[in-house]
Amino acid sequence: MNNRYEWSLLVIRVMLGLTFVVHGYVKVTGMEGTVGFFESLGLPGALAYVVAALELVGGLLLIAGLFTRLLSLLLGLVMLGATLKVKLAGGFLGSGQGAGYELDLALLAMAAALAISGSKFYALDSLLPGRKRS
Repeated sequence: MNNRYEWSLLVIRVMLGLTFVVHGYVKVTGMEGTVGFFESLGLPGALAYVVAALELVGGLLLIAGLFTRLLSLLLGLVMLGATLKVKLAGGFLGSGQGAGYELDLALLAMAAALAISGSKFYALDSLLPGRKRS
């Protein structure tokens, strides 16, 4: 595999993980508001805890390169849900009333790239049984 390709995936993985860590941290530290927001969308409040934990812990694990494909798939589904449930009506770039879904699509694309390619190198995934070291 091309070394530049592997470095590119590392950058994508770390930045995607960092983005989710920050968003998950905000959700966890403001959990009452997060639950209220989910409920205002007609979603169960308990889902807020699942999403917050997935973003925070999943983001940290992505940075470490552990369970990269699975977490990328799950976090991609979170972004798809956020786009469809919250942001789609606002348009690609948003309106004066709210944000658009351009960032959500970029994060979804990053997650898809990692779900397809895996973590490649500088990742704990390589230590799992049956995985080759990079």
